[in-house]
Amino acid sequence: MLIDKVKKVKITDDITIGNDKIFLIAGPCVIESEDLVMEVAGKMKEITDELGIQYVFKASFDKANRSSISSFRGPGLEKGLEILSRVKSKYGVALATDIHEPYQCKEAAKVIDLLQIPAFLSRQTDLLVAAAKTGKAVNIKKGQFLAPWDMKNVVKKFQEVGNENIMLCERGASFGYNNLVVDMRGLLEMRKFGYPVIFDATHSVQIPGGRGETSGGNRDYVYPLARAAVSVGVDGIFAEVHPDPDKGLSDGPNMLKLDNIEEILTKLLKYDKLTKEL
Repeated sequence: MLIDKVKKVKITDDITIGNDKIFLIAGPCVIESEDLVMEVAGKMKEITDELGIQYVFKASFDKANRSSISSFRGPGLEKGLEILSRVKSKYGVALATDIHEPYQCKEAAKVIDLLQIPAFLSRQTDLLVAAAKTGKAVNIKKGQFLAPWDMKNVVKKFQEVGNENIMLCERGASFGYNNLVVDMRGLLEMRKFGYPVIFDATHSVQIPGGRGETSGGNRDYVYPLARAAVSVGVDGIFAEVHPDPDKGLSDGPNMLKLDNIEEILTKLLKYDKLTKEL
């Protein structure tokens, strides 16, 4: 079983996670257009309000870790934050987004409630320190190349700066070429550090570089893996969703279809309740 107590992480005045039912970080992989993020945010807010799930909307203003130099990356920092700000104003949702370089942290923190460290950058000290110094809550994705217990060094970097408002995120580990595997023991190991643990259900089914110039994936495995993680006991689920994933400009093969989210979340809540009753 997971340890009983973890630090409470405050994302906003209304959202504090740890030792309660699962919360959700979800949205399209990247800001493809303002209309798209508004559509997803509105529908997700409606669903999560109905189900009583604490919700953080996620979309990236830039996807710097693309397979090809010609891949779509997003609108960039300035325009992206403007769009996300309007999403927050319209729907009252908390916001999460990826940051890739130290200078982005301070600007993003003016709008964003939950900063996110991409897995490939989880050992980049300057980025981690800059994110910690904002005082914001930070979701740190474990690198595909790291063992769960190696995240202790990442945690220490935040502790040294004085920001312990963090959560650790599992998104699969490299398993040979172009493949990821999820070791559910890693959820247990990372929670031993005393911080909430998030399971990234969609990136865990990614096939990095699987399509040559883009990554592949298999969304059929998203729900089974999320169900397993909830049954083990996690504090939150991360998932990327899209109205039409097959036409998505980034991570389409592993994103969930927006129309399927309510059913998936309803089932996960049942497993979460059962897990916490055991």
